[in-house]
Amino acid sequence: MKLYCKAVALALGLAGLLLLYLFVGNAAGDREGDEPPLETAEKEPRVPSGARKGGRLPPAAPFYHQTERAAAAAAAAQVSKQEPRLRLRKAAAGRGKKLAPPRRPKDQKPPTPLISSPQWMHLAVVACGDRLEETLIMLKSAVLFSNRKIKFHIFAENSLKPEFERKLQEWPPSFTKKYEYHVYPISFSVGNAQEWKKLFKPCAAQRLFLPMILKDVDSLLYVDTDVLFLRPIDDIWRFLTAFNSTQLAAMAPEHEIPKIGWYSRFARHPYYGTTGVNSGVMLMNLTRIRNAQFKNSMIPTGLTWEEMLYPLYQKYKNYITWGDQDLLNIIFYFNPECLYLFPCQWNYRPDHCMYGSNCKGAEEEGISILHGNRGVYHDDKQPTFKALFEVIRDFSFEDNLFQSMYYPLQTKFLDTVNTLCGRIPQVFLKQIERTMKKVYENRVIVNIGANFRL
Repeated sequence: MKLYCKAVALALGLAGLLLLYLFVGNAAGDREGDEPPLETAEKEPRVPSGARKGGRLPPAAPFYHQTERAAAAAAAAQVSKQEPRLRLRKAAAGRGKKLAPPRRPKDQKPPTPLISSPQWMHLAVVACGDRLEETLIMLKSAVLFSNRKIKFHIFAENSLKPEFERKLQEWPPSFTKKYEYHVYPISFSVGNAQEWKKLFKPCAAQRLFLPMILKDVDSLLYVDTDVLFLRPIDDIWRFLTAFNSTQLAAMAPEHEIPKIGWYSRFARHPYYGTTGVNSGVMLMNLTRIRNAQFKNSMIPTGLTWEEMLYPLYQKYKNYITWGDQDLLNIIFYFNPECLYLFPCQWNYRPDHCMYGSNCKGAEEEGISILHGNRGVYHDDKQPTFKALFEVIRDFSFEDNLFQSMYYPLQTKFLDTVNTLCGRIPQVFLKQIERTMKKVYENRVIVNIGANFRL
């Protein structure tokens, strides 16, 4: 009986072990079934019912999906390679150790530092005959008020070159460090040089040839000799950034009112807009001018600036009055998309006040650039213009601006209030007063503050 009981107990034990083995094996199999095989891990694309009915399947995934997956796999592999090193660096950082920066691959160059070279502003003027003093006073007004450095490009007759050099070298060092200058001979690359030289005022047509002569200059401000800056050149230089993709030059209108404008009443040739433009202040992107093809009235195809000048002159020479300015008006009549228009306060002339005040920008902001054409600096027809010319001429470079320029100017203006342009002295004084305050702050207040910090 005892033997029988032992046999039954042994059989039950073996049966229990067998059941336990089978249970564990099935559970493991169930867990393995949760993980699909690697090659079938991605689900099959869902087939729309319409596609099944028509017997067609949707197109396979585009190739870029495959490349994206391959790129992702490569990136994951790269990260897994770097993980041990990153863990080591983090662990070391946590223990307070300083580690050298990761080494750069041999074929990878170090980043090049951005070195900003000082940008020069370029100012050009053409002086012949008796224009030496007038030109020097214009350059003086530019240096007095401007912030950045300027390169003067002076085109003059050979007899004037020594005088320009002597006078410019006499200016005090505190101002000569603000500019560089070069004096060029008068030259015309196409056509008859004598014809160009005698066109309108002596040598004035030289401005038409600046793009060909100054080949290394990208942008340039050209002004007549009878111009005075009443605020920094930096401010008009910023208009270059306002040009759109087709504009390559900027000028102000010849007049604000067509009924009293010269071109709208008397011109016998094409001109820009409704009143024409005045070329006494002209901002130029020389690179664009050199590269452009200009529409014209001579041939159906475009011409470069240099190719166009002499044929254009030959065609219209019997119809033009103001020489090179008329030629510029003709050019931009056929190419209006190339011109940017300045507001009138950037080329303020007697025409803006001798027929009544007609430059709204000057009334609101003051005159930025004064253009004393008609010889008004040298006669008594417009004493307001003459007063500004004389106070800048007589100002000693290192004097106090308010004591030696602004107050004498106010005194002179008291004698002009009964004249056509003298009736609006605030137009002449507003901008130059603002400019002087800024110069005073830069020269005096900033320097004093720097000394106190020492």
